[in-house]
Amino acid sequence: MSEVVLVEVSMALSGEVCVVTGACGFLGETLIRLLLEDKLAEIRLLDRNIRSELIQSLDDCRGETKVSVFEGDIRDRELLRRACKGAALVFHTASLIDVIGAVEYSELYGVNVKGTQLLLETCIQENVASFIYTSTIEVAGPNPRGDPIINGDEDTPYSACLKFSYSKTKQEAEQICLQANGELLRNGGQLATCALRPMYIYGPGCRFTLGHMRDGIRNGNVLLRTSRREAKVNPVYVGNVALAHLQAGRALRDSQKRAVMGGNFYYISDNTPPVSYSDFNYAVLSPLGFGIQERPILPFPLLYLLSFLMELLHVVLRPFLRFTPPLNRQLLTMLNTPFSFSYQKAHRDFGYCPRYDWEEARKRTTDWLASVLPTERQQINMK
Repeated sequence: MSEVVLVEVSMALSGEVCVVTGACGFLGETLIRLLLEDKLAEIRLLDRNIRSELIQSLDDCRGETKVSVFEGDIRDRELLRRACKGAALVFHTASLIDVIGAVEYSELYGVNVKGTQLLLETCIQENVASFIYTSTIEVAGPNPRGDPIINGDEDTPYSACLKFSYSKTKQEAEQICLQANGELLRNGGQLATCALRPMYIYGPGCRFTLGHMRDGIRNGNVLLRTSRREAKVNPVYVGNVALAHLQAGRALRDSQKRAVMGGNFYYISDNTPPVSYSDFNYAVLSPLGFGIQERPILPFPLLYLLSFLMELLHVVLRPFLRFTPPLNRQLLTMLNTPFSFSYQKAHRDFGYCPRYDWEEARKRTTDWLASVLPTERQQINMK
């Protein structure tokens, strides 16, 4: 057995009890399936709605691991207390994601910030030793000026000025999480926290890629171009993001790594080639017969002006009509700003190394899209 394998076995989470919030989400479900490889004593699934088909599918691969269900709101203190009692580790992947302003700020704040605060308080009360928060690249930017970062890292200086309510609430929740590092537990121990900032996550089950495919179907199998080719980002495969969570959780069991990681955030990317958002969609959908527009429908400055006018209309109509613009200035800036980061700090501090290369990640994503394409075409054609 190689030295690397021996280290992984020794650091495995076997025998532990862990909680996964957002368990039925895109990342949460992938993480749960990966955690089952570590033969934990118990995995506790916490989500607002637990899908029965997920629980049934886990029965075939859970082995001796107990899978428990805690269904309800992340803001329910009693639910959190029951879920965390006796647990050693919490993976907090649950959040409300909204980049077009469709969700009220109070709801985003309640779930993303208040829910995280309540969960951390519960961890302290119930002596949960380790807490891993799933943050997002969007807490870093890009800023409204569209200042680029190419292959940045955790120390890259950047003047961020967040406009999305989603980004703001995720940033505040991340800060709460990192500031809680070192808090004294009731049993005298100390809480260790860290945050993982994945790039744009893709893979089987990604609702954003699915949405782009639907738009392409409506547009005669031609994908809409909303980002310039030179605005390269580095998307990350969901299986690799889940692996980073697992490896961070393992590392927090080691006292030396715990001291290094505690209170820090980490960018999580992989070896997916840097590409614009629109060209990424084309990369995974072109094998299914989709083309892509050569250029955006309108020049970027005109799109920016149009976005501003739609935002203005949104404000004017808000007292009378719920109108959500399909595009806003911050989203347009995000789609058209080069913004990429390295995962080397995660590799150094807790041994993160992507399991899935680009070819396998793309194939898995395209195969999933191919499996849902006939149903999606039928549903769209019926309308």
